[in-house]
Amino acid sequence: MPNRLKSSIFRMLIILCIWMPTSWAAHSAELIMMEQDACPWCERWHEEIGTIYNKTAEGKIAPLRVLNIHEKWPDDLKEIRVERFTPTFVLVEDGKEIDRLRGYTGDEFFWFLIGEMIKKLPNQSDSQG
Repeated sequence: MPNRLKSSIFRMLIILCIWMPTSWAAHSAELIMMEQDACPWCERWHEEIGTIYNKTAEGKIAPLRVLNIHEKWPDDLKEIRVERFTPTFVLVEDGKEIDRLRGYTGDEFFWFLIGEMIKKLPNQSDSQG
């Protein structure tokens, strides 16, 4: 590759990094949903929230990861205690638990509590006015 092309690509990458919105940055937080088969509250959550969660501001800050409590637990979450009660939502950042929400009783309650949980993320406390 000619040096001139390499130089142009390098400059474009620097410009992108400088101007890149923070929402494009890699996420270190995620929302773990623990579920199990035949869980009516899990099914209700999926119907009311599941299809839109990752499109919301909360979903962009903490993308959803759904795990069945009866399947092998991922190695990257070995520090996160598995619940028997489902659904349980665990806000995780860099593999460490930030907060936990047990149960689902409706969308308004869920959004309020998830918002409160997200405020506990270190990188969110500065941006919440």
